[in-house]
Amino acid sequence: SSCRGEQDSLPVEGAGGCGCGKLKRAADESETATKDPADKYSSEANERTSEASEDGNKVQSQMVLIPGGEFLMGTDNPGIPADGEGPQRSVHVDPFYMDVQEVTNQQFQSFVGATGYVTEAEKFRDSFVFEGILSDSVKNQITQAVAAAPWWLPVKGANWKHPEGPDSSITDRLNHPVVHVSWSDAVAFCSWANKRLPTEAEWECACRAGLKDRLYPWGNKLNPKGKHYANLWQGEFPTHNSGEDGYVQTSPVESFPANGFGLYDIVGNVWEWTSDWWTVHHMTDHQHNPTGPPSGKDK
Repeated sequence: SSCRGEQDSLPVEGAGGCGCGKLKRAADESETATKDPADKYSSEANERTSEASEDGNKVQSQMVLIPGGEFLMGTDNPGIPADGEGPQRSVHVDPFYMDVQEVTNQQFQSFVGATGYVTEAEKFRDSFVFEGILSDSVKNQITQAVAAAPWWLPVKGANWKHPEGPDSSITDRLNHPVVHVSWSDAVAFCSWANKRLPTEAEWECACRAGLKDRLYPWGNKLNPKGKHYANLWQGEFPTHNSGEDGYVQTSPVESFPANGFGLYDIVGNVWEWTSDWWTVHHMTDHQHNPTGPPSGKDK
């Protein structure tokens, strides 16, 4: 994802259902090891070039400097309260670099080729796929679903190389964002690329791009002047995606306009990981470079 991470409601972030757990864009990691883990979140630890480069077998995305600063994180009027986006709170983050695009299949393929890494979906031998993009032959083999979200189906053999199961491939999707990548997989990729996952606060700061009290990274209208700004679900969820934005599944990275900081697909296309532990309980006191709970059960 690559290595960017937080998600909102499925119709907004799910891009018509691309697999579970997406690897996203990475905030830049320090080039030198530090004894204090908190140091990697400081502006000093993030002072390095933002230009695209190739280091050996590593394929690196162009990065942009996110100026950081103080912003209002979360909302007091969440669309889905269970997502834990409230309450709104004042947060300050230091400047950092972030990939301009989501991690692509080609980039992840380079990582796997250089390291021999095996993803968790490959180890588990299955992963969840959105029902609407599966072939009939694959759906006929499935006998169970997620009770609370029956449109997600466990597909044997689904992984980053085979997004919809064994009868699919990424051959014609090398410039699409990689999918079926767990949090641990995302961390492994970022470590190999000398980067890290952004915190949730960093991700939201980057997403908002300096805008205040706006529904989307580009303003309050979903489709200003009839133009699509992200790969989102259109139609009746979860039964029909009309694909009015040009895509029923994932789209190539940079297919839609960037936000004010120059980040593409910061909303839509696929879900994105952050480094924080999952929680619905947030402090309302002003925070500086928050990193989330010290421990938890879910990412």
